[in-house]
Amino acid sequence: MPSEIWLVRHGETEWSRSGQHTSRTDLPLTPEGERQAANLKRMLAGHSLALVLSSPMKRAVDTARLVGLTPQLDNDLREWDYGDYEGLTTAEIQKRVPDWTIWTGAPPNGETIEQVAARADRVIARALAAGGDVALFGHGHLLRVLGARWIGLEPSAGRLLALSTASVSVLGYERETRVIRLWNQTS
Repeated sequence: MPSEIWLVRHGETEWSRSGQHTSRTDLPLTPEGERQAANLKRMLAGHSLALVLSSPMKRAVDTARLVGLTPQLDNDLREWDYGDYEGLTTAEIQKRVPDWTIWTGAPPNGETIEQVAARADRVIARALAAGGDVALFGHGHLLRVLGARWIGLEPSAGRLLALSTASVSVLGYERETRVIRLWNQTS
């Protein structure tokens, strides 16, 4: 059982800055995103990690490397597949589908919340098998679902767990109960 699971959301990209949904589009970090990621290094300094995993997307891998870690790639840490809504903002989507949110309506040709939750559950199982602290580098919506699943909530409860770019959150235990020890801490 890991003592802690460190969730690290990637640094800023052009689309995270503009609010565009980004899953399959492999955007690099902006110069600000690189600075943000490098600043996270001191938050993770000194932690012995049994396992470091990252989404294979450039923005997540580069964040891990700027922190000073070399991750194993895990496709289950990819962002929610937004399908036909890739590259659109919520406001643009809501012009087509009033009141739409990712939490209440599956994107056409994308993933359902249940599919994202299944991936998050697989990542949790892999972290639990690591035998020590784990760092996971990923994306906003996927990590929010993972946080909700960690504490036994439905995946839609991730809507209550906002994440900034280049943020660190820590999942752990209080005795045998899974808890959120830290959420959305930026450098």
